[in-house]
Amino acid sequence: MSNSAETGVDTGADADEDGNEDGGPMQVSSPDYHSENHTAAQTCGWTANALRGEGKCYKNIYYGIESHRCIQMTPVVRCNERCVFCWRDHQGHSYEMDDVEWDDPEAVVDASLKLQKRLLSGFGGNDEVPREVFEQSMEPRHVAISLDGEPSLYPYLPELIDAFHDRDITTFLVSNGTRPEVLRECDPTQLYVSVDAPERHTFDEVVGAMEDDAWEKLLETMDILAEKDETRTVLRTTLVKGENMHHPDWYAGFYQQADPDFIEMKAYMHVGHSRGRLDRSAMPDHEEVVDFTERIGEYMPEFTEVKDVPASRVALLSKTKDTWVPKLKKGSEFWERDPVTGD
Repeated sequence: MSNSAETGVDTGADADEDGNEDGGPMQVSSPDYHSENHTAAQTCGWTANALRGEGKCYKNIYYGIESHRCIQMTPVVRCNERCVFCWRDHQGHSYEMDDVEWDDPEAVVDASLKLQKRLLSGFGGNDEVPREVFEQSMEPRHVAISLDGEPSLYPYLPELIDAFHDRDITTFLVSNGTRPEVLRECDPTQLYVSVDAPERHTFDEVVGAMEDDAWEKLLETMDILAEKDETRTVLRTTLVKGENMHHPDWYAGFYQQADPDFIEMKAYMHVGHSRGRLDRSAMPDHEEVVDFTERIGEYMPEFTEVKDVPASRVALLSKTKDTWVPKLKKGSEFWERDPVTGD
């Protein structure tokens, strides 16, 4: 998978991203996932918080997504990397695909919508959730293709993104960049690629790629991102103290190859199965995340803005103050077409 804390709770030290205190494996067979064939969905901690009026994901603050209307899903629960910081159980992440019978993209979209409604159905009887907010959540408008595994291993990923867009659902795709030929054909609303090392040695130590050419494929992906004109691009790095928080100038040089719109720096969280690989001291505090981000920014003068969200231990480098996805701004045609709130 391409990140360590994509899914929700970013503060509790002894709970995983979705508040599961036992830190157990979160695979497609887990009761904490809802799944249909190879499609899996899970309620994000921030989705639940937003339903209860207890805050929204940092992606709302940075980019404008409505947390209670966002599906967190994946079309494949398999990964070709073994990141040391990953909260997931590596034993369940075989990436051989010979035994998978792939559903077509429309079926994956249908499954994602059905699973999300099933996951959130219980909130309809929750006194803490306003009825209007619950009804909105039953009509998702965003999808984060980032729950688990590496999405680009799904053979119809570009078509899946188009299928979500055809239903007027925005797409945030998170990838580890090991399938540049797939990402070349993908035009999500926002494309994230993980860059968790500034050079090959650290990459080998931190990422633990299962394929010998993963580093070379990531370099190729950087060139592909630089060619993306219509798709918003984000490079994101999970910061692990003692592992990859070094040489900010090298990171800057690497990032510049991709000419991204944004750069996200996110703290590693000592949760789930990562606790068997890393010590708690590997988790940087928010101030350390911001400091490292600013040090990188010194080598990238075109990135004039630094934004941060302490609750999520995340910082953002941006070329502009306005970082919201244009179509997600209030009053846009996107919201005018909304089946719940639109005219």
